Amino acid sequence: MGRLAQWHRVARAHPAVADAVLAVVLFVASLLPLNPPGGPPRAPLTAGAVLLAALGCGALTLRRRHPLPVLAVATVAVVLGQLTGLARGPFVLVVAIAAYTVATRTDRRTAAAAGAASALAVGVAAVVTLGVPWLDPAVVVLLLWFGVAVAFGDAVRSRRAYVAVLEERARRAEQTREEEALRRVAEERLRIARELHDVVAHHIALINVQAGVAGHLLRGQPDAAEEALGHVRAAGRTVLDELATLLGVLRGAEEPAAPTEPAPSLNRLDALVEGFSSGQPVRWTVAGQPRPLPTAVDVAAYRIIQESLTNAHRHAPGAAVAVRLRYDPDGVTIEVRDDGTPQPAEGDGDTGPATDGRPGAGLGLLGMRERAETVGGTFAAGPRPDGGWLVRAELPAPEEEAE
Repeated sequence: MGRLAQWHRVARAHPAVADAVLAVVLFVASLLPLNPPGGPPRAPLTAGAVLLAALGCGALTLRRRHPLPVLAVATVAVVLGQLTGLARGPFVLVVAIAAYTVATRTDRRTAAAAGAASALAVGVAAVVTLGVPWLDPAVVVLLLWFGVAVAFGDAVRSRRAYVAVLEERARRAEQTREEEALRRVAEERLRIARELHDVVAHHIALINVQAGVAGHLLRGQPDAAEEALGHVRAAGRTVLDELATLLGVLRGAEEPAAPTEPAPSLNRLDALVEGFSSGQPVRWTVAGQPRPLPTAVDVAAYRIIQESLTNAHRHAPGAAVAVRLRYDPDGVTIEVRDDGTPQPAEGDGDTGPATDGRPGAGLGLLGMRERAETVGGTFAAGPRPDGGWLVRAELPAPEEEAE
């Protein structure tokens, strides 16, 4: 069994060499002067017998590339050997091997037809040569060899096809897993980029507002200026803490770090608005009955208001801003409007083409739109007919889904 397995591995690795070795072995066996016990002696070895054996056995070296022509050549050689008495030893096995190869390389119908034709030709030659009927044991055994060869070859072909299907399924499953992993990585990168944009843009804008207030009040109202600088320090600490939290996530699960700031939530809306109130009048109202929202909706609503206030400071500094939050049975509606004239601000972090017509607000508006659509909501932003800018988002949050 060990040698057979080793030979099988060699045959799979070097099929041409294996076929050549098989052809040589059969050629030598066909020329050996073996006499059957109790039977008539074999015909003497002649040049015709050598040429016939060389033709039939040599064709086997091409059996994988041309299975049907090789079966035809082998059948003709064996039939001629039977009719002329030149067939010696196991020469008839050449046709059985060729029939097996056809069954492994073609479909079942082709293999059955080709095998039956070869069996019929060899059977007729045996009946004529031996002078026996079709049901003679010698003829029956000869025909059975063809049936076994074709059946075994068909089984091998079916198994190979089954293994190929399993390998293809495994390859597709692996490819699908890789694509899913890449998609999740891309989504996570987008989420992190959006979080970084929201955190940095908001707090830098807040620092800018408070620094401007402090510079304006430094000489005349030092106490108010000191308070504004306190807001600057607090905003700086907040942005550093939130950046540390995000970067801690990127380090991996093996380095867990508890966040130092509570998660963005509408519960912190008063602190968010207060941060802008010193340098820009901000008025906010809440309509309806406030209630806990799903985490994703709560974070999205907070970030949309945060980004809207940041854009209002950048593009309409000093203009009055109104924030309206309305709770409905089906969700929450956000409206942020300012009374200023849109204008680009120096050092705007939102580079690239603007969206919805507001200069420099492309990435900010795109991020707000993505947040709203992520939770199944809608988003719209654009200039107001009477001047200023309006941001409106509707986020679904049915009461039964509230956490």
